[in-house]
Amino acid sequence: LRSRRLRSWLTMIGIFIGIAAVVSLIGLGEGLRLAITSQFGFLGPDVLSVQASGLAFAGPPGSAVANPLSDDLPSEIEKVNGVGASIPRYLESVPLEFNDVQEITIVASIPEGENRKVIETMVNLRTEDGRLLKDGDSRKIVVGNNFKGGDEFGKGIKVGDMVLIKGITFEVVGILEKKGSFIFDNNVLMNEKSMTDILGTEKEKVDVIAVKVKDQNRIAEIKANIEELLRKERDVEKGEEDFHVESPQQTLEALNSTLFAVQLFVYIIAAISLAVGGIGIMNTMYTSVLERTKEIGIMKSIGARNSAIFAIFFIESGLLGTVGGIIGAALGMGFAYGISAIGRLFLGSNLIQASVDPLLIVGALVFSFVLGTLFGVLPAYQASKLNPVDSLRN
Repeated sequence: LRSRRLRSWLTMIGIFIGIAAVVSLIGLGEGLRLAITSQFGFLGPDVLSVQASGLAFAGPPGSAVANPLSDDLPSEIEKVNGVGASIPRYLESVPLEFNDVQEITIVASIPEGENRKVIETMVNLRTEDGRLLKDGDSRKIVVGNNFKGGDEFGKGIKVGDMVLIKGITFEVVGILEKKGSFIFDNNVLMNEKSMTDILGTEKEKVDVIAVKVKDQNRIAEIKANIEELLRKERDVEKGEEDFHVESPQQTLEALNSTLFAVQLFVYIIAAISLAVGGIGIMNTMYTSVLERTKEIGIMKSIGARNSAIFAIFFIESGLLGTVGGIIGAALGMGFAYGISAIGRLFLGSNLIQASVDPLLIVGALVFSFVLGTLFGVLPAYQASKLNPVDSLRN
């Protein structure tokens, strides 16, 4: 390999391009899947969300729809057999000012009374600092964990700080535990009464209805019943719904199916590249056998067995595949983590992540070795069967 550097590198190009493509693209795909999964991971399998359809180019879900959800729907949904709780949620995009810096953020409502505990359990609300909201808390808020970092406001928000929302002063009484989810890490929680009475949020228009079912095994049946109720209430035909009833698990299953299709396409492209690389190894090994015909004859004339000759060429082809796999895996990891870092830097989104499983690296290396040896079998067999007299003559 050292004496034929150029040929060795050219032979390995096909291998490490294919391995690099597999490692980098699968690493980025898996990172994206984990990042998006984390956005819904805190929600249990017994939760449904109901919201109106619409194109909200700015602002929270349901804020730009022609026919928003009415405030009487939660009580109607709660009457559906199998529904344990149906809670209206209000979301509003508002300017938040702190440390003389203003940013747009989403304020989400927290209901009062018994529904407060239901919501806290449903979305697993816990504070890292301070406390959660209580009934009667006026002009008090709980903020997501990302507000502690101070990236937006120049310094971090802490418990006891005063902030301005729509020019009105609110006290921060708690900071949520980090969930790895933009849904909560970047949002503000406020009592429903404060939102409607102080911020002036319209109570007649519900943005999202959170539904908790009693038996998660019946979630598909309950979802169908809720959809039937909404079609009747909103006077729409099946197939013309202007609303969505979804569970986090359905969203994740659809996402995983899409990502799998993308990864399958990557596998096909990488397989073509690896096949080309394997043929390159076979071509190189055949050329090597022709070049070293005299050496093979000398080795056989002094007692080398066919198995020894076979092993020499077999291991060499495996080594070509392995070295190509190591370089490809290193390049793939570099591309995956480098592209994700650049993406986060320029796009400012934590969804762009890379996650390279050690098993993926091990599998890539094993596969590249197997590929090399597989395409080296025929040349090695040809070398082992050469006649020593003919080899010396050549």
